[in-house]
Amino acid sequence: MRKPLNNAQCVVLTLLWAALCFLVITSAPQIDGPLIVMIIISGALVFIPVIKSIKSRRE
Repeated sequence: MRKPLNNAQCVVLTLLWAALCFLVITSAPQIDGPLIVMIIISGALVFIPVIKSIKSRRE
């Protein structure tokens, strides 16, 4: 089993995801359905492990 992420790793991962989303949104010629779906899926891929890590540290 892996070690859970610590607070600093969670914050850095979240900030990097937010910066990447900002770059994608500002450089896109238009904001359409596939772009929104991509951001939602990438958010799930980032935040599900972060939330699981936080929950496993509390137990």
